[in-house]
Amino acid sequence: MGVVSPLGNTVDEAFARLRRFENCVQALPELGAYQGLNTRLGCRTAFTRPAHWNRKTTRTMGEVAQYALAATEQAVAQAGLDDALLQNGRTGVAYGSCSGSIPPLLDFYSMLKTKEVAGITSGTYIKLMPQTTACNLSVHFKTHGRLVPTGTACTSGSLALGNAAELIRWGVQDVMLAGGAEEFSATQVAIFDTLYATSLKNDAPGATPSPYDVDRDGLVVGDGAATFVLEEYGHARARGATILAELAGFAETTDGTHVTNPNAETMSRALTAALADAGIDGSAVGYVSGHGTATRAGDIAETSATRAAFGRAVPISSVKSYTGHTLGACGALEAALMVKSLSDGWYPPTLNLRTPDPACAELDHVVGEGRRIDAEYAMSNNFAFGGVNTSLVFRRV
Repeated sequence: MGVVSPLGNTVDEAFARLRRFENCVQALPELGAYQGLNTRLGCRTAFTRPAHWNRKTTRTMGEVAQYALAATEQAVAQAGLDDALLQNGRTGVAYGSCSGSIPPLLDFYSMLKTKEVAGITSGTYIKLMPQTTACNLSVHFKTHGRLVPTGTACTSGSLALGNAAELIRWGVQDVMLAGGAEEFSATQVAIFDTLYATSLKNDAPGATPSPYDVDRDGLVVGDGAATFVLEEYGHARARGATILAELAGFAETTDGTHVTNPNAETMSRALTAALADAGIDGSAVGYVSGHGTATRAGDIAETSATRAAFGRAVPISSVKSYTGHTLGACGALEAALMVKSLSDGWYPPTLNLRTPDPACAELDHVVGEGRRIDAEYAMSNNFAFGGVNTSLVFRRV
């Protein structure tokens, strides 16, 4: 695995900050320049381009693709993938983001406004296209297998993992580079702000977001990336790879009811289907990494779906209380941190959760100093605009 995130730019750095119970929310003065934007909060990734990257490396990459590449380089190195494995046609890429890079859009806008083609290069569209992360990774690592771009908003990363696992299961590929990424943009903040879904605790960034709490007031937008190397088990063992966990189950459902209002029933079906795909029942799962956006409708629907799927108060917490909502990255980033928890046996608490909202279904919220759980299986759930619901079940190895 590899990560670039507000928590840190390796899995170990990010996990260490979870253990310090520090969120990454900041008041960002630059957001104050936008009239009508109410929130001033964000979770930014502190990112420096690696020294070995040159102009050719990033000429078709906006920030979102650069995040994806940095995380993927970590994952490829940890997995010990060489060029022969990457380029033999049996390795593919499944990767997503909510959108491509936003700044190149301004060049096209300028063209339409001024009627002059200026500032547009051969790489401008490649940076902003929705499949920019997947395509740039494929070109950089010279893969020749399947390419699966996932652009399903907040399930982009988790859907990439699930689709990649299915390709391996079906024998189409032996190895997949899979994950999600997002770059911070005021436009994305505005999307949620116009829905009255952002936190307005501008003077108290450490006190928000507050997933599942009765006094929560909305989400905070973040950015980052996370990449997994997924590999067929026998193939990984044969080459002596270090296996971090097994992706044991995956499911996706769609609401088919509303593009932004969540549907607890169809969300719950995703969870139960993922359990069935893993060949287990809910009693085998020791922990759930919740989507936990700190929005009223989202928290209520998610907790209702989770309680219905498990039939009990399963332990749950939300990493978004640390990172904010990293949008297209969150499904992969939260899964990566949960896999680290599976091996470590320690699960992070939800920050700023003091009084669970009685309108939410009853669950066993992990709070305070976190919790030691000897779990063989853990589940990571994400839900997105468009009514897309994903659930991933990982097994400790």
